Amino acid sequence: MAGVTRPVPIVALDVPTSAEALALVHRLGDRCRFYKIGSELFTSEGPSVVRAVRDAGCDVFLDLKFHDIPNTVRAAVRSASALGVRLLTVHAVGGDTMLRAAVEGAGPSCGVLAVTVLTSLEARDVSRAWGRPEVVVHTEVLRLAGSAADAGAHGIVCSGQEVSTVRAALGDRLALLVPGIRPAGAPSHDQARTSTPAEAAAAGARYLVLGRAVTAASDPAAAMTAVNRELGL
Repeated sequence: MAGVTRPVPIVALDVPTSAEALALVHRLGDRCRFYKIGSELFTSEGPSVVRAVRDAGCDVFLDLKFHDIPNTVRAAVRSASALGVRLLTVHAVGGDTMLRAAVEGAGPSCGVLAVTVLTSLEARDVSRAWGRPEVVVHTEVLRLAGSAADAGAHGIVCSGQEVSTVRAALGDRLALLVPGIRPAGAPSHDQARTSTPAEAAAAGARYLVLGRAVTAASDPAAAMTAVNRELGL
């Protein structure tokens, strides 16, 4: 992988309790120092789990996908930033004013990532949800990425299939976070647009989110080691 910028792997703590989350953090140890806390865990445990993961010496990506009126999003993002999270998500379809409000609320120490098109969706799903015929996912991702860049967002969330398109159009203006990462031959589960770690890295992703490929493995530590090896870490 010479000449390729190595992305940062992030493991998703998609579990219902702090005890399970911290057990995984301790099991992976130095193999991973960045974790995603999403809706399930945050709803169950609240801000305390963010503090617990940070107290374990790890960075936190808070994936709550805020989408509301600008003032509400600004305040929510400000509160999240005060917890010390490094990254958090808002929905890009919330509009330009909301995106700018999120960036203002985050401040300089927390990066706002705008979610473009969820990786569980294919073109027909987006077309049906948005009431528009013949939607081209790459086009929609690029359109929303432009809005995020103009608002000063740190980056976007997109699938590995769209990374090269966004990089070609916007260069390094945005950090690209790719969920739905699966090792070659692994099941895709509920993800429609997946990539391997090496594919996403080669395309120019900055962050890779790993879920069941690591957390549901018979040996999560060995699975994480294999991912790091694939990324040259």
